[in-house]
Amino acid sequence: MRCMISGSEMAVIDENAAAQGVSQKQLMESSGNAVAKAVREIASPGETVSIVAGRGNNGGDAFVAARFLEEYEVRIFLLGRAALIGTEIARENWEALGLTDCERHEITDSTALDRGDSDLIVDAMLGTGVTGTLREPAATAAEIINDCDATVLSVDVPSGLNTETGDPLPGMVEADHVVTFHDTKPGLDEIDAEVTVADIGIPDSAEAFVDRGDLQRISRQPDSHKGDHGEVLVIGGGPYTGAPALAGKAALRAGADLVRITCPTSVAHEVQGYSENFILRPVEGREFMPGHVGQVMEFAAQHDTLVIGPGLGANEGTLEAAEAILTAFDGTAVVDADALQVVPGIDTEATLICTPHQGELVKMGGPDREDWPERREAVAEFAGELGQTLLVKGQYDIIADSEQTRVNRTGNPGMTVGGTGDVLAGVTGALAATQETIHAAGLGAYITGRAGDIVAEEYGDGMVATDLVEAVPAAMSRTE
Repeated sequence: MRCMISGSEMAVIDENAAAQGVSQKQLMESSGNAVAKAVREIASPGETVSIVAGRGNNGGDAFVAARFLEEYEVRIFLLGRAALIGTEIARENWEALGLTDCERHEITDSTALDRGDSDLIVDAMLGTGVTGTLREPAATAAEIINDCDATVLSVDVPSGLNTETGDPLPGMVEADHVVTFHDTKPGLDEIDAEVTVADIGIPDSAEAFVDRGDLQRISRQPDSHKGDHGEVLVIGGGPYTGAPALAGKAALRAGADLVRITCPTSVAHEVQGYSENFILRPVEGREFMPGHVGQVMEFAAQHDTLVIGPGLGANEGTLEAAEAILTAFDGTAVVDADALQVVPGIDTEATLICTPHQGELVKMGGPDREDWPERREAVAEFAGELGQTLLVKGQYDIIADSEQTRVNRTGNPGMTVGGTGDVLAGVTGALAATQETIHAAGLGAYITGRAGDIVAEEYGDGMVATDLVEAVPAAMSRTE
């Protein structure tokens, strides 16, 4: 488990837990119980507990807690109208309080918030998703809470703590106690409060395995412009034409704005024929050779990521060229197929995502392990030695860099058909333009495997790699 988890990462883990059978409702019930336990440790029975709640799941956690605090005088002040509570589970828990003796107040003017004779105030206004300036009514409510003499307990984080940066926002609630969930959050170690980390039942697998929640990392802003989501250069072809085309098509389907392919002129016409969406940057000849390196590096400088290897071939001169390109490059590159064998021997400033299958990993000098838990540990160690990110393909894909290890379980035996690795390289290359390499690799494996699972429903073991390309957009959807 990490030493702390940002708000956005926590949202990924929550959704992964839900995908693995631990519902948001279960987590809210556990969170509410943890808050109630913290209240009992701070306040004595019979004292007045005022809960100031927002309309999101942070407030929902407090609604659950209120049900378990019958020995206290509990008052809930909802900031806004109950009809505008933002999530179904929070609304259900608000309505459940109608069957208790708990006082419920809907506050439409935060200046009218009655802090009264509270012994303890529970701050449940805003959770880990806040990154901007506190807005009304939370801003005024936070000011009122801070002016009060009562002890303050914050739910998950004090309202107004930016859990991406760890920085307090102006007007942040000054908590005396914090009960946070699953793991500590950035910034909590900097505030003057007693922090309790509560286990709410999120399984380790929600962090270990790439799952549906990881798709939250992918987004497009409404004001995006061409190029904002990546320009990818595929370097490949010569002996083969289909491989670089598959990688290029997959990169486009995975969201890259522009894909260019540099390949030998001997196959340029055929490669272009696979799609009018490609922009070709051919080099003269039948195969890549060392003399092409300068020209390729000029192309590479204009792109966010490279995908090098699909259809490249293992000619001695070609591998020498690949080694020179990766040595000179200082950006992010996905390395696949024959180009993988040059990686262990190079000294480069580039950030690499290497995508070997088990046999290719062994040729790179990596470990040979059959059992996937053992392979996970061995791959993580080898990734640390290389100082690069590894995506080792298999029944369970292992994704590792020097700090994190993830596992992907999507995919099926039908994906042993030729070309699926080229699709994976293209998808990962597109994602690497906008994501950290560990996340690009994890999502690349998850999306490509999920595309294979979608295709398998129609074609079974008769799928071909081009089927996967067309299923990539559906595999990127967060809906089932």
